[in-house]
Amino acid sequence: MKANCPSVLLIYTGGTIGMIENPETGALENFNFDHLLKHVPELKRFNYHISSHPFDPPIDSSDMEPSFWAKIVEIIHRNYDRFDGFVILHGTDTMAYTASALSFMLENLSKPVILTGSQLPIGTLRTDGKENLITSIEIAAAKNPDGTPAVPEVCIFFENELMRGNRTTKINAENFNAFRSFNYPALAKAGIHIRYNEHLIRRPDPSRSMKPHYLFDTNVVVLTLFPGIQESIINSVLHVPGLKAVVLKTFGSGNAPQKEWFIRQLKDASERGIVIVNITQCQSGAVEMGRYETGLHLLQAGVISGYDSTPECAVTKLMFLLGHGLTQEEIRYRMNSDLAGEITKD
Repeated sequence: MKANCPSVLLIYTGGTIGMIENPETGALENFNFDHLLKHVPELKRFNYHISSHPFDPPIDSSDMEPSFWAKIVEIIHRNYDRFDGFVILHGTDTMAYTASALSFMLENLSKPVILTGSQLPIGTLRTDGKENLITSIEIAAAKNPDGTPAVPEVCIFFENELMRGNRTTKINAENFNAFRSFNYPALAKAGIHIRYNEHLIRRPDPSRSMKPHYLFDTNVVVLTLFPGIQESIINSVLHVPGLKAVVLKTFGSGNAPQKEWFIRQLKDASERGIVIVNITQCQSGAVEMGRYETGLHLLQAGVISGYDSTPECAVTKLMFLLGHGLTQEEIRYRMNSDLAGEITKD
């Protein structure tokens, strides 16, 4: 690599950005990653060293699972000292899950890891993929005046906004602004210039190295409440064999039915060692379990607050902590702790 030349590794996992339309069926199919670079000749104008590491075969993001997250982390760890930043090309459907998971797996991250993709394939006339890719690479290579990376975080860049990965959720399957961070401001916005909100960006502990993690336990379920939900449903979910944790999506600021059977089911599950985390069904806002009597009953049943966590983050954080073999109390404590900028506890 050239001296003083920023270096970026592109990790292509799959997704719409790297697809091409089959002329016979009209279906979108994965194609060779090298072809992707041919559609973005602007990359040659960067004074960067850009290398690529494609998944072989590429995967649809709907097939994403923890073993693929571990593969991404292994690629980053193996190349960590060789590159200034990493750009992960990923399907949009599970991008927020992957970004959340990586934020915990790459402990004390000191380099940018930017996930991006597109709503239209890179080869189509109106694709959003080209701009997303080019700007993501520029952000991954960006440095502060002191030579440190501008954004040493796991982020999602989409439609001119750089968002903390574990704060982001997919909100639109049709429009180019497919992602949003409702409870945390954008880390940067791209217009004529890329404007960084430096006071919002997390910084690593310079005395420690980046520590990769690989283990997950997927014995987690997401339970969404709705008016009229039956005891038999709650009972069945809470007695799934091997279940270790529940993400409970409640109403408003963390409220739930006050029915005796409902509270009893939750308390019984908690006493059996199941961790139950309360997050709101609302896109914006946070759980405040002591605000109303309904939320207070959940506290008394052993349910803990997920604060303003996204569903994607709550699920992956639980799987991450469960994978480390921690006790129920240790997991409860760490779920209530801010590990990677994922929750606000003010």
